[in-house]
Amino acid sequence: MKVGIPSEISPNELRVAATPKTVKRLQKQGFEVYIQHNAGIKANFSDKEFEEAGAKIVPAAADIYGKSDIVLKVKEPSVEEVDMMREGLVMLSYLWPAQNQPLLQKLADKKVNAIAMDAIPRISRAQKMDVLSSMANIAGYRSVIEGSYHFGRFLNGQITAAGKVEPAKVLVIGAGVAGLAAIGAANSLGAIVRAFDTRKEVAEQIESMGAQFLTVEINEDGATSSGYSKEMSKEFIEAEMKLFKEQAEEVDIIITTAQIPGREAPKLILDYHVAAMKPGSVIVDLAASTGGNCVLTKNGEVYTTDNGVTIVGKLNQLPSQASLLYGNNLCHLLDDMGKAEKWKIDMEDAVVSRAMVTYNGKINWPPQPLPVSPAKPKAAVVETEDPKVVAARKNKKEAVSMIIKLAVIGAFLLLLGQFAPSAFMQHFTVFVLAVFIGWQVIWNVSHSLHTPLMAVTNAISGIIVIGGLLQTTDQLSSPMTILAFAAILVASINIVGGFVVTHRMLKMFKK
Repeated sequence: MKVGIPSEISPNELRVAATPKTVKRLQKQGFEVYIQHNAGIKANFSDKEFEEAGAKIVPAAADIYGKSDIVLKVKEPSVEEVDMMREGLVMLSYLWPAQNQPLLQKLADKKVNAIAMDAIPRISRAQKMDVLSSMANIAGYRSVIEGSYHFGRFLNGQITAAGKVEPAKVLVIGAGVAGLAAIGAANSLGAIVRAFDTRKEVAEQIESMGAQFLTVEINEDGATSSGYSKEMSKEFIEAEMKLFKEQAEEVDIIITTAQIPGREAPKLILDYHVAAMKPGSVIVDLAASTGGNCVLTKNGEVYTTDNGVTIVGKLNQLPSQASLLYGNNLCHLLDDMGKAEKWKIDMEDAVVSRAMVTYNGKINWPPQPLPVSPAKPKAAVVETEDPKVVAARKNKKEAVSMIIKLAVIGAFLLLLGQFAPSAFMQHFTVFVLAVFIGWQVIWNVSHSLHTPLMAVTNAISGIIVIGGLLQTTDQLSSPMTILAFAAILVASINIVGGFVVTHRMLKMFKK
């Protein structure tokens, strides 16, 4: 089977649907790879690199669309490109089917089987094919880099001989893939990071990335089964706008990431928010292409407002990196479709059937909703005993068990004392009781609280140290003293190691 990669005709599109690395991967999948002349030049990949990887260079797009079995693209095709496509062609690219019904109809009329990579369902199995997440990760990282560039100052705080530099404050609105990537990048550069999201479930993710989770006092959750946020109530939005006003007066950089597929981006930063920001502040709007989260954003432009706030409406796509990740996403999907040897369009497959927007001359959009597993029936309510009675019974059992254990130990020591020397019995009794007490102290601690210091091995090491000290004598050459010293040394190494490892573990939770 032949896979073709044409040049992207949009002047603003720098990515290419394959790189030399993914070309090699396509060949391992059994495909012959053809790429149009200079298709990767904007992404810094030359024809020579593609040829060395095993691809064949063709001069024109017509050769790609007319002779390939599968075409890999980035941007949705133009009318002219669709006219060049042959019947039965399989095309993988961005298509935005909800906004491009006329394009879908034209593809269906040409009997092109088109897979919209932006319509890959967000399920666990399809994460490796999720181009939206791949590109959002890059955009989130890049938003911090470009925001820092336009901010013109350090993001981290510094104390130097020339004076003290306060750390920059960054607010990230939206904690999806792009938002979390922005939080991680800003935090790694030393900024004070705050983040807001209407979904309460992301609070732990935000805090685990080192940012402060901001919320409003209204108890309303924006989470949905699709993973995107729902539209909030009027009261919530008013409280949200008030919070953004307070933050706009304080922070240095605002990064907005809120987008809803098939709809215009929600307006989150209004003109009075921008007016409240300090001169030199920056807004990076990742939703600029869909209308922008800021009312003053200009798509594809970077400009400064009258009060000195820079609004960034375009980002460098990092085309080399983006092309590699996008190419990997495409390869993963081709893997799932059987590669060249067992190639099959399986419309029963949950991923393929929902991303295949045109199939056999028909439009297959919108797709059927993903089936949701039925909720497990609630167990019948069983009348339970009084918790105090249950606790008392448990304590009584534990007390009886303790008495039995002590009785067994006492009987064993009594029996041993009938035959063993008195000096041995004195040491052995201390040893057994120490082990028993140490075991009870450590074993009754919840496993979730165990550390290298709170462990049975360290309890035993403590016993060994005490026993070794008791066995040392003034005679340094005595075998007993030498063995005691060796035991103390080895046990001390274990205990000190426990302190060191525990100290490192605690540092992991400190900024």
